[in-house]
Amino acid sequence: MTIARPVPLTELRDELRARGLRWTPQRRLILEVLAEASGHVTGAEIVERCRERDPETTPSTVYRTLDVLEDLGYVHHSHGVDGREEFHVLPETRHAHLQCSSCGGSWEIEPDEAAELVAGIERARGFRVDIGHLTIAGTCAACAGGEVPGGSVGPI
Repeated sequence: MTIARPVPLTELRDELRARGLRWTPQRRLILEVLAEASGHVTGAEIVERCRERDPETTPSTVYRTLDVLEDLGYVHHSHGVDGREEFHVLPETRHAHLQCSSCGGSWEIEPDEAAELVAGIERARGFRVDIGHLTIAGTCAACAGGEVPGGSVGPI
């Protein structure tokens, strides 16, 4: 995933304070861990990385902070086919995912790639698709023994 722009900690600190929230050492640690993340990261991975630096980090603090950061647009969460929650740091756009049921690989689908599928669902059912929560399970070309049209794209 491409990070849209780095967000200085001072900017996030000021935004938290403007909303009446405290700037705590735990929130700073979580933001530092997120700033080092690339692609997708699970809440459990964030907790683990925080605990490597501060063993007293609690999962509830991490998840509450992630909720606040999502409200601020710093992270976005989605769910894999197994229900696992993943976070995207500074997402440029909301996107869907393909997930291979065989190897576990995951690939991003940009909104323009999913547009026809989403439009068809919306036309046929009147259902508004939240593309950021769309994950399609199946078998990747490598596991199926075939080639990907237009070249192979590795997992994220």
